[in-house]
Amino acid sequence: MAKSNKAWVRRHVTDPYVRRAREQGYRSRAAYKLIELDQRERLFRAGAVVVDLGAAPGSWSQVAAQRVKPGGKVIAVDLLDIAPISAVTVLKGDFREAKVLEALEGRRADVVLSDVLPNLSGIPNVDQARAAQLSFAAIDFCQKALKPEGVLVLKAFQGEAFDEVVQSLKRGFGKVNVRKPEASRGESKETYVVARNPRKIDPSSRQ
Repeated sequence: MAKSNKAWVRRHVTDPYVRRAREQGYRSRAAYKLIELDQRERLFRAGAVVVDLGAAPGSWSQVAAQRVKPGGKVIAVDLLDIAPISAVTVLKGDFREAKVLEALEGRRADVVLSDVLPNLSGIPNVDQARAAQLSFAAIDFCQKALKPEGVLVLKAFQGEAFDEVVQSLKRGFGKVNVRKPEASRGESKETYVVARNPRKIDPSSRQ
């Protein structure tokens, strides 16, 4: 086993969030990123409608389903298989497909979660561009699916395209906050943007 793989396994085994996720029944340590964001931003309420983009393996949907009881609705979508989750509607496919909007049954979402990742090539510039395109697709999805008082939680990566993504969010939403949860590993370039109150934007305005 390569040194880097050994280091990853050692870190994973000793990671307190991995241990807590196992003990508390969450499918991944990512659950604690959303829990922390919710504590800080008050994302969820009982009866809310949530759409989770790039949901596999499903830990964010688990958290959301707990927090929108009673009467809430959570829709989880991913290209990968997601094992069934109690009180969650699971869709397999691309979130840009019409069936995701159809699953809302004429309603709009209170919260859109996007922890989506592209297939990584290992080439930083390429991966940054792919991640940014998915971020823009999530912003466009919110134009069709999110309530005027709704909130988007979007994973973004520090790098060349980060400022462009944030500027697009600032054009498209009334309030934008950049957050780095403690559960997000310090060496990771991932960060999260919480954007509220979507407004109509022209996609062609992006440069």
